[in-house]
Amino acid sequence: MASRRSYGSYNDGCAAAHALDLIGDRWTMIVVRELLLGPKRFSDIQRDVVGIGPAVLTQRLHDLESHGVVLRRRLPPPGRVEVYELSDWGYGLESVNTALSLWAVASPELPLDADMSPDTVVLAMRAHARAVGDGPEHTVGLCLWDSRQQEKTGSGGAEPVYYRARIGAGTTMIVRSTAAESSDAQVSASTRDWKTCLIGGVPLEQLPGVSVSGSPDAVRRLVEATSIAPATHRVEAPAGRED
Repeated sequence: MASRRSYGSYNDGCAAAHALDLIGDRWTMIVVRELLLGPKRFSDIQRDVVGIGPAVLTQRLHDLESHGVVLRRRLPPPGRVEVYELSDWGYGLESVNTALSLWAVASPELPLDADMSPDTVVLAMRAHARAVGDGPEHTVGLCLWDSRQQEKTGSGGAEPVYYRARIGAGTTMIVRSTAAESSDAQVSASTRDWKTCLIGGVPLEQLPGVSVSGSPDAVRRLVEATSIAPATHRVEAPAGRED
């Protein structure tokens, strides 16, 4: 198959056009998105990007590597597995992903009922994160499992992914983490339930599949700091329950 001509070959010197030459192919930015929170194995990327075939994924990773956006390396013992990760330049694409998210969330055609990978949900939280008052700093451990994989493999088949959020005066940060890190509160949820809270505006109290332990104020502040649901669309908690 002949490769498509670049915009530069048409005498278009626009940097945005050149960016599309690098990341404008179908699936390319989705593959980048799944690497924004850290390196992954080929099988991890294919699992998280539902619908991409191994041949296409191989080609996209090869193209990204040849452009210097993605690096490939082998983990030291005992892992010794090959992973793909973004270069320092490649990590700059999170701002592009954020800009696209902030723009597209206003679309009337946004597929609100569609599911998301754990990293994609957290990237949406990071894109919409904001400071929430001048209270004390809180940390929240977030354990998410992919609802799509759970449906495919059956109950308990999806492996959880762990994150740690820090909410304080003037800052809200969420990064990939490990199960061992201690926090003021812990939340365990499927991607569908967590998205239903953050984007659908449904209070956690109405989502029986979500498990919360520790400081309720820390969890409340995390939801407040990263919710994407417009206030006018939020579902109120039942009378007599605390937020």
